[in-house]
Amino acid sequence: MDRAMNIIISGGGTGGHLFPALAIGDEIKRRYPDANIHYIGSKFGIEKDVLPVKNVNHSLLPIRGLQRTINLEGIGKNLLLPGRLMSSISIIKSLFREINPDLVIGTGGYACALPLREAIRKKVPTLIQEQNSYPGVTTRWFADKANTVCIAFEEAQSYVKKKCVLVGNPVRKEINSGNREAGLKQFGLDLDKKTLFLFGGSQGSLALNQAMEKMISSLSISNTQVIWQTGKNHHSNYSHHESEICKVLPFIDDMANAYAASDLVLSRSGAITCSELTVCGKPSILVPFPAAAADHQTKNADALAKHGAAALIAEKDLIPEKVAALIQSLLDQKNQLIEMAAASLKLGRFDATSKIVDLAMELIL
Repeated sequence: MDRAMNIIISGGGTGGHLFPALAIGDEIKRRYPDANIHYIGSKFGIEKDVLPVKNVNHSLLPIRGLQRTINLEGIGKNLLLPGRLMSSISIIKSLFREINPDLVIGTGGYACALPLREAIRKKVPTLIQEQNSYPGVTTRWFADKANTVCIAFEEAQSYVKKKCVLVGNPVRKEINSGNREAGLKQFGLDLDKKTLFLFGGSQGSLALNQAMEKMISSLSISNTQVIWQTGKNHHSNYSHHESEICKVLPFIDDMANAYAASDLVLSRSGAITCSELTVCGKPSILVPFPAAAADHQTKNADALAKHGAAALIAEKDLIPEKVAALIQSLLDQKNQLIEMAAASLKLGRFDATSKIVDLAMELIL
């Protein structure tokens, strides 16, 4: 290609869709510094806070997903959907005229559907990257029309007609480059104490936050330090637990140092979380989100647990006293933690991002 390539990367709503988009974009820019990359997300997703800070070219569509909750608020939001859809379609058509993309990459979420639809309509090469064992709606809609579909779990293939490429999930290149000492100092924690890192995905988890609130006193007694990411919407309810050994934060941008600082992770089992845990070689206790489509978070967690990299606890079994005892037991058994860490690292797919970009570039170069 004689000129700089123009690429649209669309995906968002949650960190599970947004961070793979950013990882793919970063790898493309690393290889082709002159590439023009334009990210597309939603005004209602996590990307509205992340993309402006990243200082990248982006557009946010006034579209949001269909509300499945049957109440006045949900019905009201759904009534606005047709207008938001038409406005978003208009924005996409205008962007395509302006950018004239050579390639469109979709990483899932409701804002991803319209760019893929327009690209397929205009015969622009498309690549879909699916993170989960059970593909999202956008992947199921467009997989058979896309040029290439990359998946992270073998199980995903059975849900789509298109022959997919199993490559793993893209994770941020710097995610495993954190430093334990620097991380502990950054969070104001003791270098000599064991550290638990709790988070429930980019938006936080009410169930994990409620459990941690009940466990925090027993963990404090046992001298265990905690890095606690509550999620932006939950932070005000738990910030009063901030102490010398418990750091309560709404969101952590430097996940590399948070992982590096921790001896054990307690989290949900979204696809990107599991990918980051394995690339970083972290032992974990995973509590799948029970309402995830086709229970894919349980499948994700089970993939780690059966290899000895994680302990799996169903949310219905999330009894604070028992979980606190399990945390303490694992932190006290250094050899078991080492074995879990090694098993986790063995599952890590370090080259997923590179392989996805290889496949993307094959479509246009």
